[in-house]
Amino acid sequence: MRTAYSVETVRAAERALMARLPEGALMQRAAAGLAAACAELLGRVYGSRVVLLVGSGDNGGDALYAGARLARRGAGVTAVLLTPGRAHGGGLAALRRAGGAVAPADGAGPVEELLLRADLVVDGIVGIGGKGGLRPDAERLAGVVARSRAAVVAVDLPSGVDADTGEVRGAALRADLTVTFGTYKPGLLVDPAREYAGVVRLVDIGLEPPPADAELEALQHADVDRLLPVPTGESDKYRRGVVGIAAGSARYPGAAVLAVSGALRGGAGAVRYVGPAGDAVIARFPETLVSDAGPARAGRVQAWVVGPGAGDDAQTVSEVLEADVPVLLDADGLRLAERDAVRRRTAPTLMTPHAGEAAALLGVRREEVEGARLAAVRELAAVYRATVLLKGSTTLVADSAGGPVRVNATGTPWLATAGSGDVLSGLAGSLLAAGLGAADAGSAAAYLHGLAGRFAADGAPTGAHDVASHIPDAWRDVRG
Repeated sequence: MRTAYSVETVRAAERALMARLPEGALMQRAAAGLAAACAELLGRVYGSRVVLLVGSGDNGGDALYAGARLARRGAGVTAVLLTPGRAHGGGLAALRRAGGAVAPADGAGPVEELLLRADLVVDGIVGIGGKGGLRPDAERLAGVVARSRAAVVAVDLPSGVDADTGEVRGAALRADLTVTFGTYKPGLLVDPAREYAGVVRLVDIGLEPPPADAELEALQHADVDRLLPVPTGESDKYRRGVVGIAAGSARYPGAAVLAVSGALRGGAGAVRYVGPAGDAVIARFPETLVSDAGPARAGRVQAWVVGPGAGDDAQTVSEVLEADVPVLLDADGLRLAERDAVRRRTAPTLMTPHAGEAAALLGVRREEVEGARLAAVRELAAVYRATVLLKGSTTLVADSAGGPVRVNATGTPWLATAGSGDVLSGLAGSLLAAGLGAADAGSAAAYLHGLAGRFAADGAPTGAHDVASHIPDAWRDVRG
């Protein structure tokens, strides 16, 4: 599992380590890892043109020491100092000894020419403590870098993004590769900042696992493998769990079909469907148990999914919320559910909004949710006293009790297609019925759904039904 910690926690861990090491040893470890990553990206170091953008913080020192290592291997290295009087003295001296050059940032013409001719630009402008966007001088340089053909490597995280929240409030520098030290920072895993980070490479500098809770967790194959239900010789369809799907309408029968398709591949033993799209569901999935008697009289279930394509059927949503089993609320169900009815539930509730739905529930603009996804998912979980899965380019899962937020590392932009969320809801609901807790069910479902989307798309457009059909492939991939 990948874990990301707050800036305060990282700095405390670094101070504890530095107290046990010779002075400067920690920076040398970071610089060595940074230089190795830069060399690997360049391919051929000798004769390459490298420009370091150096601010006043320690990551500017990391960049200078890494630049010295590259210069000793034959690269032409120039450091552009944004704050010449405050650059790291030791790093600056090391670069000069290695044959590197130094240029002030205010030499606009020469610096622009350097950047436009560079093979590699190292972003050491602002460290993990930076807040807000880039200052004007740095913003001007970032604009030049964006026009250049140079590869960009960020030191610890791209300058201009918030390390703790993943927010980007102003201009920021986009990297192709971010080399981060010791542990991940939340901003490297959460959009919009994640989009600025490019590929993220973690360099071990000897930090011990911090005693504080992580801010974020990102499940990996092994973590999801441990969560997935596996039937035994004594299992039957009822022991494996039955998931109820209350979805679809005369206008949107496909939502019901897609939710059922996800549920049938999610590990539960049986799927009960309740709603007006029973004929469409049976025609596609004859193994489904169909009822038109309403949720309360549909028969025993271990979890409910309600809302996809439900239109204005508030009565069904209300009836499902009264059930004493886990409930997943999606799509129209989010709009129709009364907040107090969700808050007073004692069984788990998993809400699965996209950014627009989350914004409506919070009474803010969609752009506010998209710009501060971590804050939004935490607030929504607290307000509704529920587990919330916020869908999007980085899917987040937050529990109302607090603790680390989970971020999903799988997926593809091709998943942004009609009906994809209905498949996810059915899949997560099936995992709830199989016995997983709300956070685990949401996290595992998002992971499998993302993998299935990759397999279905394979670099080309895909549809929600294709995603559902590839869930078994994702399941097998996770199980090894």
